[in-house]
Amino acid sequence: MDKNANLQILTSNLPIHADEKLLSSVVSAFSNKNYIITPGFTDVHVHLREPGFSYKETIKTGTLASAKGGYTTVFSMPNLNPVPDSLPNLNEQLKIINADAQIKVLPYGAITVGEKGKVIADLEGMANYVCAFSDDGKGVQDSGIMLEAMQRIAKLNKVLAAHCEDESLLNGGYIHDGDYAKANNHLGICSASEYKQIERDLVLADKAKCPYHVCHISTKESVQIIRDAKKSGVDVTCETGPHYLVLSDKDLQEEGRFKMNPPLRSERDKKELINGVLDGTIDVIATDHAPHSLEEKSKGLKNSPFGITGIETAFSLMYTYFVKKNIISLDKLLSLLITNPNKRFGIKSNGFTVLNLTDEYKISSKDFLSKGKSTPFENYLVFGKCMLTATNDKIVYLDNSIKNLF
Repeated sequence: MDKNANLQILTSNLPIHADEKLLSSVVSAFSNKNYIITPGFTDVHVHLREPGFSYKETIKTGTLASAKGGYTTVFSMPNLNPVPDSLPNLNEQLKIINADAQIKVLPYGAITVGEKGKVIADLEGMANYVCAFSDDGKGVQDSGIMLEAMQRIAKLNKVLAAHCEDESLLNGGYIHDGDYAKANNHLGICSASEYKQIERDLVLADKAKCPYHVCHISTKESVQIIRDAKKSGVDVTCETGPHYLVLSDKDLQEEGRFKMNPPLRSERDKKELINGVLDGTIDVIATDHAPHSLEEKSKGLKNSPFGITGIETAFSLMYTYFVKKNIISLDKLLSLLITNPNKRFGIKSNGFTVLNLTDEYKISSKDFLSKGKSTPFENYLVFGKCMLTATNDKIVYLDNSIKNLF
């Protein structure tokens, strides 16, 4: 490699697993650029929508978008058609992954048949082919079903990743039950609908000795409950998304691009989520990338489906609003995006990404590779653009501005 290259290779604690010849050629190509290179990111919460909903996203478009965001591994959520609740159903997804995925895709298996929360799925039959188990999009309402699932998952040495939502507390809500909802006559989703089920599940997970991961936490109570559980020895980790750390319900507008589940919460919630990142209560930054069609998301806060696109903007947002503002270090951000998710789910990094940390750019959904264009961060100015992503010994994403280098 060119020892005079300006490209900084962050390898002190994060070894890059890549073809030496390819890595050398990339370093050489960027020798006059003040960029950094890191292992590829891991996102443990991505909706690729295929099979069943390819008009929203496909495995090909979703993994291309992931590569543009600097990701080389993503975990695909199971709310599909068919739901991967048995090996035959899972195989339908695996076939598409094998044919079309541009990066590594590790699918979740469902906890219950059809994600309906009534009958436990064929956990044992799927165990060797899935990263973990989840009924994401739905909370498992029956505590008996959840306990049995946890006991079986524990025996399989897998993680249960829970979407925590007590449906008896929703009351038709669709945004946070806060000031914006009250001022604009919207039905609110109370914080208790999230943290009460986390509270229940932590008791069950401790009893079952099941590795337990909480998806997309959004409330201050959730942070404190998980913090206390960790101190008491429960095997629990959790994630939150960039949107919950950068935005709150005061940023809401009457547009579908601001609607996700869980919803944007209050400023107090956001502050405690940040505290949770700082003190290690929150282990992982995950995007919950959830694309929908433009038509679906054009129906306002009330009538649009839940979900935003986020995998192409996650690093830039976290770098701009947290690293550049000296709230967290770059090393800390990389642990949230790489080290911690890999450790929790027992996987290894693959490939690498090259990042431009010095030049500002504007987020524009028209430039997204994802089919989903719905982002609350439209026109935000950010730093940390992904210039190149490589995995499986080949370049899978290259920014248009540098295509002449390769």
